[in-house]
Amino acid sequence: MAPIPSENGVEGDDEREEEDDDEVSGEEEQEDEEDEPRLKYQRMGGSVPTLLNSDAASCIAVAERMIALGTHAGTVHILDFLGNQELGYKKSFSSQKSLLNHEVKEFPAHSAAVNGLSFDIEGEYIGSCSDDGTVIVNSLFSDEKRKFEYHRPMKAIALDPDYAKKTSRRFVAGGLAGQLIFYTKKWFGYQDQVLHSGEGPVHAVTWRSSLIAWANDAGVKVYDSANDQRVTFIERPQGSPHPELLLPHLVWQDDTLLVIGWGTSVKIASIRIHQQKGANGTYKQVPISSTNKVDIIASFQTSYYISGIAPFGDSLVVLAYIPGEEDGKKEFSTAVPSRQGNAQRPEVRVVTWSNDELATDALPVHGFEHYKAKDYSLAHTAFSGSSYAGGQWTAGDEPLYYIVSPKDVVIAKPRDAEDHINWLLQHGYHEKALAAVEAGQGRNELREEVGSRYLDHLIVERKYAEAAALCPKLLQGSAAAWERWVFHFAQLRQLPVLVPHLPTENPRLTDTVYELALVALVTSPAYHKDLLSAVKSWPRTIYSALPVISAIEPQLKTSSVTDTLKEALAELYVIDGQYERAFSLFADLLKPDVFDFIEKHNLHDAINEKVVQLMMLDSKRAVSLLIQHRDSVTSSDIVSQLLEAGDKCDSRYFLYLYLHSLFEVNPHAGKDFHDLQVELYAEYDPKMLLPFLRSSQHYRLEKAYEICVKKDLLREQVFILGRMGNAKQALAVIINKLGDMEEAIEFVSMQNDDELWDELIKQSLNKPEMVGMLLEHTVGNLDPLHIVNMVPNGLEIPRLRDRLVKIITDYRTETSLRQGCNDILKADSINLLIKYYKEARHGIYLSSEEDDTRTDRDDNMGSASFRRAPSTSLRNLELKSKTSTGGRCCMCLDPLPILNVSVVAFFCCHAYHMTCYVDSSNTLSVDEGTGGSDYDEYDDDDGEEKDDIVSGVPRMRCILCTNAAK
Repeated sequence: MAPIPSENGVEGDDEREEEDDDEVSGEEEQEDEEDEPRLKYQRMGGSVPTLLNSDAASCIAVAERMIALGTHAGTVHILDFLGNQELGYKKSFSSQKSLLNHEVKEFPAHSAAVNGLSFDIEGEYIGSCSDDGTVIVNSLFSDEKRKFEYHRPMKAIALDPDYAKKTSRRFVAGGLAGQLIFYTKKWFGYQDQVLHSGEGPVHAVTWRSSLIAWANDAGVKVYDSANDQRVTFIERPQGSPHPELLLPHLVWQDDTLLVIGWGTSVKIASIRIHQQKGANGTYKQVPISSTNKVDIIASFQTSYYISGIAPFGDSLVVLAYIPGEEDGKKEFSTAVPSRQGNAQRPEVRVVTWSNDELATDALPVHGFEHYKAKDYSLAHTAFSGSSYAGGQWTAGDEPLYYIVSPKDVVIAKPRDAEDHINWLLQHGYHEKALAAVEAGQGRNELREEVGSRYLDHLIVERKYAEAAALCPKLLQGSAAAWERWVFHFAQLRQLPVLVPHLPTENPRLTDTVYELALVALVTSPAYHKDLLSAVKSWPRTIYSALPVISAIEPQLKTSSVTDTLKEALAELYVIDGQYERAFSLFADLLKPDVFDFIEKHNLHDAINEKVVQLMMLDSKRAVSLLIQHRDSVTSSDIVSQLLEAGDKCDSRYFLYLYLHSLFEVNPHAGKDFHDLQVELYAEYDPKMLLPFLRSSQHYRLEKAYEICVKKDLLREQVFILGRMGNAKQALAVIINKLGDMEEAIEFVSMQNDDELWDELIKQSLNKPEMVGMLLEHTVGNLDPLHIVNMVPNGLEIPRLRDRLVKIITDYRTETSLRQGCNDILKADSINLLIKYYKEARHGIYLSSEEDDTRTDRDDNMGSASFRRAPSTSLRNLELKSKTSTGGRCCMCLDPLPILNVSVVAFFCCHAYHMTCYVDSSNTLSVDEGTGGSDYDEYDDDDGEEKDDIVSGVPRMRCILCTNAAK
């Protein structure tokens, strides 16, 4: 089916259509609140225009798969739903369905106009009646044909819906004779039965299930063919035009609802039925055999003539004929409408059962100005009313409506989802159109079109932010669509509002798009937050940072620069690997994670110029960092930066923290700032000032004293005065201001100045309590009697007796301790002298290298007669000590270094050649004859022998001293 040119237009290929379309466009001005049409229209093409060029249509019938068109020339044309007559139909016995073949189906059976057509439910037979008085039933798939001759024009015919299934081949027909004839095939041929007569011509007849309804001049009657009885009678509406002028129209809504359209009246009758059990156990519907067998469930009057009527779900489709106007009044009379060319376009109206109009469409039918109401007819395909829900039909169940005029056949059908969406778009309901697409209505290809038109609409309305927010939903994964709209927004200078919605994956756009988007955010401070967010959240691989950096750097010197822009630039520096520049910006922005950034990228050399910022961020971590890298960041640079900070921060407190930590690590590292450090300690941590004063030698005493006086730091004053040599003034501060006698005594004791003790006593005499404290604490430092003698008579000293007792007790204790200490000292001195004497008697063995080797060999063999003392090679040792022999052997009197022999030296200043010492020792032993030797003890000390014999070997002793002692 060809597409629809407009909502209410009809498509065709005739030149007259263009003129009519122009008229339609001029007449159909849309109101602000226009209801959506329910139907769409198309002029039937195919073979129909050719057929109607030489003939005129008179009636139409619709089957499940085809339509039949009757003409004024008496021909019946079998067409498909699009009007094509090129293909006919043949029977498929296997599936009982009709298939297309190349036969041409055309029945030129009548010699006058065809007044009625009727299909059976299977669409295998077509019945027709004509003004020539004949009724013909043709088979569409065989040569079967039956013709019935009458002598009066036949106006209506209806085949039994089961005509093809039953051998009875029943149908009804009627005409101007005023009889409704019921035909039934018997054994010996057709038998006709007159169901009704005597109330004027039969104008219309319709058959549904077992019910037959027909209309004559009196009204509408219903007959039950199954029970062979009349069901009801519905009177003709009062004031309706004569049926010859305006035909009545009957159509079954379903098996029990009959819709009647007559003149300007519409009635819907409900045939009441009940179920009767059949012989095989099933149930069948049977009309109730009471006097009241029908209910008129709906009835209303129209302001137009009814030229056709059909069900439309739970509503009705009415083909309305609008007569021409005369003197400003419409002609709704029984008079025949004139043919003066003043008729209006026929209208298709969708109305409810209560006559509420849902839609109205005017049809530009060819030659409508000259047609009467009876020149039009309306037919529809069978459909299931239950398939209609919510204004939309399920696929395949849409009913088709055929509006027939002498020279036109127009097809109408319910608008589908795509029609609904297109109508919403044309009328500016873009949001509803989008919702319809998202709900799955229409083709998937519509989404892009709807999205594009919706965005265009929003941009025309200058709703840029709303359009940008909808882009992810509308454009989804189309990279080409995204890039197209990015450049469109850029041309409109509205790209910043789109940037937060740009996709970075699925789809991923080109690098240029992302760079263009980021640069667009640089221009205005209002978009700097979006810029920072994009830089942080977007993957680093989808764009190059250099173009964006180049766009931002000039902005740093303008008034539009913001902290957010700086942070974005810093992030871009990180992406580009320019970590030092990034650190500089992060430090200026006081970012808490800057310390981790320094450690991560090893930027310790770059912190030299950002001391103040680091201290403001985290003074503890900053001080630790500066102290740790004090070799690269000098203390002078740090102090100067902090001093220049001024009111930006509490720079003096930061100085205190830094200099304090620096002093703890290296007391001499910040010696140039110790004067300043004195001030800082006095201001921020007075408790640390005194330890600092004691530890440092690099501050000026005068300035430090002024600071302490100003801050009233007494102990610090005392210390400084003591270092300045002004001990008396310091003592006066302790006594007069501190009142701490213990500290005064300690101070005087450290000075080692007797005059200062007198000064202490003098300054304490005016204060009895101080005198008492002085008496308590002078034991060991000063003679208490001296203090007592200086105390003036009559001075009352608190707790004097107790204090004197304590002085005496302490003095005794001190005397006893001193005596014990002296005894211990004497004993220790004697013991040490004895030990020294013993050690002095031991010799030192000095040997040559050859002798050492030989001696070591002898020692290993166990032949040594005594233990050797530690020895030293003569070649490496020069005997410089002056002996009593003048550096000569005490035996042979030869100089000791002359002979290449070992030497034995004693602390008594005697020395011997080893050979001389051994020979002399042996000689003395022989002379004595006692087997003794010089190794014997020479004193009476107990244990001396044990001391002189170690490991069973006697120690060497000086021969001269030993003999002299003996």
